[in-house]
Amino acid sequence: MKALVTRLDSFGDVLLAGPAVRAVAARADSVTLLCGPLGEPAARMLPGVDRVIVWDAPWAGFTPPPVDRGDITRLVAALGALDADTALVLTSYHQSPLPTALLLRLAGVARIAADSEDHPGSLLDVRHHRAPHAHEVEAALGLAEAAGFPCADDGLMRVRDVPGTAELTGGPPYVVLHPGASVPARAWSPGRCAGAVAELTAAGHRVVVTGGPGERDLTAYVAGDDALDLGGRTDAALLAGVLARAGAVVTGNTGPAHLAAAVGTPVVSLFAPVVPAERWRPYGVPYVLLGDQGAPCAGTRARECPVPGHPCLESVTAHDVLAATEKVMQAERVVPA
Repeated sequence: MKALVTRLDSFGDVLLAGPAVRAVAARADSVTLLCGPLGEPAARMLPGVDRVIVWDAPWAGFTPPPVDRGDITRLVAALGALDADTALVLTSYHQSPLPTALLLRLAGVARIAADSEDHPGSLLDVRHHRAPHAHEVEAALGLAEAAGFPCADDGLMRVRDVPGTAELTGGPPYVVLHPGASVPARAWSPGRCAGAVAELTAAGHRVVVTGGPGERDLTAYVAGDDALDLGGRTDAALLAGVLARAGAVVTGNTGPAHLAAAVGTPVVSLFAPVVPAERWRPYGVPYVLLGDQGAPCAGTRARECPVPGHPCLESVTAHDVLAATEKVMQAERVVPA
């Protein structure tokens, strides 16, 4: 059986799909993952994925491209060449799977499964209704089971081929602080992050600050003279290695939080409630949520904080982060197999 799994969103979304991908891989002869450009690095790290097709969908992401007939025609041809027998369309709770399902149907995929609140017409063969409060990992596993692919292992997140990183970080112990986020509403302010570095360092913790190529100024400011600045120096695989050897990771609701969970590292989650924590919190590892989960921005999916002063996260102090970090570091650590 040739299977196709789609998850067209960001890096963290693709990581959260990993347990469902493994469930499919346990019963399929091959698994192709269709993802967006932001999700590609995660897709190439997931166990069970044999092939990755990257496509920038007009209905996904923060800056979707315009609809291009030729681009869609080329994608349908590429998907048709897979000769897939079955497909899972994985989406978040607020997204419709039907645009993707239509393209899969045009590509000749005979059996398509998805969670859908909208009437799917002839686009879906398995129309599943996810539990309303399920975590994204559990929701994806629920769809996979409904489609005939029950979970075949512990259901935890994991990635493969995690490299050594001693040349970057030195040996453990250390704490990682990742100050960036995919949108401003989910980010703790640089000043607060720098204060947390100072507080952690004063308490005897060695701190490593991570960030992408476009975040070098941010990581340099946050690291200051107290922490090791790795801004722009790690790709996805190297970041996995850095996180895997950390005692804890301090970050917002963003991709590195889920990558930390995938390598079994506890997370101090500076979680802005613009999306619900029950669906998006770190999964399968010890964690502490910091931030006012009942703030006025709760559930708005806002990219820019709609409340002056960003109180849901700015109410969190450096001492709060220190206490939470030491708490999760004392918890029993679960290491994905």
